[in-house]
Formats: sequence, C-alpha cells, structure tokens
Amino acid sequence: MTSVLVQPATRVRGRVRPPGDKSISHRYALLAAIADGTSTIHGYSTGGDCASTLACLRALGVEIVESRCDAVTGLDLRITGRGLGGLRAPTAPLDAGNSGSTMRMLAGILAAHPFPSSLTGDSSLRRRPMRRIIVPLERMGARIASMEGRPPLTIEGASPLAAIDFEPEVPSAQVKSAVLLAGLHASGVTRVREPLPTRDHTERALEAFGAAVERSGDTIGVCGGRRLRALDLTVPGDISSAAFWMVAAAALPDSEVVIEQVGLNPTRAAIVDVLRRIGARVDTAEDDRRASEPMGTMTVRHGVLKEVDIGPHEVPGVIDELPVLAALATHGGRLGVSGAQELRVKESDRISALADGFRRMGADIDERPDGFDVRGSRTLRGGEVDARNDHRLAMAFAIAALGATGPTTIHDAGAAAVSYPEFFSVLESLRA
Repeated sequence: MTSVLVQPATRVRGRVRPPGDKSISHRYALLAAIADGTSTIHGYSTGGDCASTLACLRALGVEIVESRCDAVTGLDLRITGRGLGGLRAPTAPLDAGNSGSTMRMLAGILAAHPFPSSLTGDSSLRRRPMRRIIVPLERMGARIASMEGRPPLTIEGASPLAAIDFEPEVPSAQVKSAVLLAGLHASGVTRVREPLPTRDHTERALEAFGAAVERSGDTIGVCGGRRLRALDLTVPGDISSAAFWMVAAAALPDSEVVIEQVGLNPTRAAIVDVLRRIGARVDTAEDDRRASEPMGTMTVRHGVLKEVDIGPHEVPGVIDELPVLAALATHGGRLGVSGAQELRVKESDRISALADGFRRMGADIDERPDGFDVRGSRTLRGGEVDARNDHRLAMAFAIAALGATGPTTIHDAGAAAVSYPEFFSVLESLRA
C-alpha cells in the first residue's frame, strides 16, 4: 500500500482494541529467548518492528512457534529459551528492518555472547545513531565496529561482561534497556542513572522473569548471573497506537471512542495528562492492579481545545505521541513543543517532515531546531503529503486529515504497518 486517500469526517465513534504494545512485545520476546524453559506470550504485536525481533531471535537459534495470528488480539507465541549466554552464533547478518528497538536492545544481549555477530537494517535504520549504546557496551567489555556510529554494527561479545555505572547523555528507554540486558550477563551489579525518567517496561519485565532489580531514586540496577524463568504473559494494547484514536475523539465534536485492554503503565500515560490539559475528556479504569503491566479501558470524548506547551522535562514521556498531538492542534487550540531534538533522528526527521506535511495541508506551523509550534487558527484544506517511510507520520497525517475541508492523499502510507497494520481499516470503522 503506497498511497491512501483520507476523507474528512464529522465525528468518530466506536470501540477499539489496539494491537499489542510494541515496546512490551520486544522485551518479552527478548527475555523469553534467554530464559530457562518455554514461555507463552499472548497478544504479541503484529507490527513489522516486532516481527523483526522474532526473525533475529530465530536466526540466533531460538525456537518460536506462532499458534495464532488475529488482527485484533495479535499473535500467540511459544518461545523456548536458550538460557543466559546460550544464543547460537548467526550464519548471516541479523536484519532489524526498521526497528531501532530491536537493534539497540538485542545489541545489549549479543554483547555478552562470545561470538561475532552483525546487526543491520533498512536504509532508515542505517542512518540512526547507535553510539549511545556502543559506548556503554564497550565499557562493559564488548567490541563494536560501526559506520561512524551508525549501523551496521559488528559485535564481538565478551563473557562475562564487566558491570558498570552509566548515565546516558540523552534520556532513552532503549539505551537503558541495552545496558540492563547486558548487565544480566555481567559480574556484579550494573546500574543506569536516568537524567529524566523514561518508560519502565524493561525493569518490570526483568522482575517478572525473575531478575534481581534494584531501584533507588533515579537509578536502576540489575544483578548479573541470575537465571531467568519462563512465564505465561499477556501483552497489553499499545497506548501509542491508541493515541491516534484518543486524538481523533478529542478533535472532532460529538465524538466518543472506547479503547479496550490498553496498557496503563504510569510511565507511558503522560499522553493522558496532556490530552486533559488540552481539553479532552478522558476516563480510565484499570482491569487488574496485580499485573506487572497494568491494562484497562479508556474512554475519550471531544472537548474544547486549548493552548498547551510541552517542555524538555515532559518530552521523554510523550516522545512517540508528539506527531499525533501536533495533529490535534491542527483541529484547534495550539501546541508548542521544545526540547524534542530527538525527533530529528527517528525513522525520519520527524520535525521537518511533520512541518512540511502539515504546511501542504494548510496548517499554521513553525519549525524549531528542537520542536515546533502548531496553531489551530485555520481549517486544513487537505492535499498531498509524504510520510517518508515513517509509520507515526503516516498515521498523524491521517488524523489531521479528518478535520480538513477536502481529501488528503498520504504517500508512503504503508509505513503504518511497522506498528499498526490495521490502522486504516480501523479508521474507516470509526467514522460515524
């Protein structure tokens, strides 16, 4: 699917179950692969990024059986772990596709295996910075060759690794995760101090699989050498995917969308707080407070849109949702974002590409070096935009297009399949 035509809508209404959370899916699969025994994972993401993680694990000798594939409930997996340090040397380069999560977190595990391996990806991933994981993993004892800090990465692992105390220069859950996953195989306690809090899926998953995790203020530690146990797990619905329906409901008058079995992890729920500040009416109800990853139901209704600023301290909590929050501001109100220079090194330069696309649709937007300012001062007219092989831009442009006076053609819209293959069919189902 190369191009999609999105027509304006007067409102959206209905019930949605988003695909399995990408971030959690990656982590459950990676930990199951190095656990002892066979784990069962329900609701694994159907997105292309998570498929890349499974393909890499299979190439490393991990047995993975897919027992069911459903567009609504996702994949059911049985993963037979090979234990700590038990992965097999690959016979060819490992292809992470478009998935930075796959490359960064898998590198942390491969750094502890005493064989050479190569990690590569598509043209977009090969442009993304990897020095932020190379530095700590080399400090731990691995040797990593790269193309001036970018993929492909050639990893010469070491066993055992040395434990380190590390503070990333840029807040990043992926960097934290790479170091902690390497730390599972290290001698001693590996600690990561976060300059700003990031999502805690890795810490939660490590604890669930039986790792010894230390939490002290802004520092997370993991004790090396402890074996992991196999588990039966359910992946919550992805809140970053649900954010598109949350914004659509907030944007269009007389709209209401009920989102079921969505993840309600507090470190991922900043989008809820921002939407409430903007004026949306959001209600949440948690299903099971005992689960390591909380999930529940969220109901979002339209409200009068206001002016909101998101500063550097808030950006890590909504980094993935910033494009769709910008789309909300094209419907009314105003959104100013600063401290989000990380957006320039995602699947695309999301700041530049977002500004260009919205201008082509008639939006009032200013681009900043570290963010943007979107004003809903005029109604979009629609037009032609290019998602630039970026799944979040493809979907954000579609949500903005709902409020235009005319149709919008989104080129490279097939990129949405990276995280949400069913996105455009769900969008049509919600038109009321």
